[in-house]
Amino acid sequence: MIHDPAIETTGLTKHYGDVEALVALDLEVRAGEVFGFLGPNGAGKTTTIRTILDEIFPTAGSARILGMDTHAQSVAIRRRIGYVPGDLSMYPNLTGRDTLTYFANLRGGVDWDYVGDLADRLAADLDKKVGDLSSGNRQKVGLIQAFMSKPDLLVMDEPSSGLDPLVQREFQAMMREVAAEGRSVFLSSHTLSEVQRVADRVGIIRTGHLIAVEAVAELRARSKRRIEFQFGSPVEASLFEGIDGVTDVQALRRRVMLSYEGHIGALLHAVAGHNDIVDVTTHEADLEEIFLTYYRDEEETA
Repeated sequence: MIHDPAIETTGLTKHYGDVEALVALDLEVRAGEVFGFLGPNGAGKTTTIRTILDEIFPTAGSARILGMDTHAQSVAIRRRIGYVPGDLSMYPNLTGRDTLTYFANLRGGVDWDYVGDLADRLAADLDKKVGDLSSGNRQKVGLIQAFMSKPDLLVMDEPSSGLDPLVQREFQAMMREVAAEGRSVFLSSHTLSEVQRVADRVGIIRTGHLIAVEAVAELRARSKRRIEFQFGSPVEASLFEGIDGVTDVQALRRRVMLSYEGHIGALLHAVAGHNDIVDVTTHEADLEEIFLTYYRDEEETA
């Protein structure tokens, strides 16, 4: 069982001249979770990954992976992680199988039955030269090399690039299996639907600043959603006006539609005295709407 945080950063900062690519990042990724790292292109996601993996040196601050200092113990760390970079490149004249053999030898061997299982799940052709594969099929080889050693931590930068929807779903199942075994996944992405399906928590980064870290379930609970009530008799919009979190109330005889921000239990408690409720339908905001709300709020604050 892994007890140390999978990733821990303290004041991690990276400047390129006058450009503040990453600013005072304090972040903890727990053992046994899928952590989604969200932000548009240029927000600082890849800089974060390259800094914590000791590919580039920070301007200030420090980072630890699996309890080890990312600079002083970088070799030991590499034995325990799997990595899919955003700019994945491989030797074009090697087949997928040759490529995996090369990486397996660097690691001192892998379970080839498990490699075969991964290839089957991702529908990967390992007998073609990498240079002859489509970008999506090259990405499958990259994913297999990251998973095949059963690492304690997977770090992946936009890993779903080029994958078709069925393969994406299988890949998402693989990430959840990793977390179920007590290992961790750090998933950097701007594909919000994917993060919504697999992540336990998300961090939202904007122009190098971490602006939020939230549990996905908590984000959904607090996000604004559309709710529709059906009543057995006509009702007035005034029944809902004045309830905390309720906005945009529309009453059409026996049907009331509204927007609500907060835990839905509080809303149901507020209207529980009306015994003529026939049905309630809720339409949750997805992670994309939540993400955009955070960005709008930050812009307004700025």
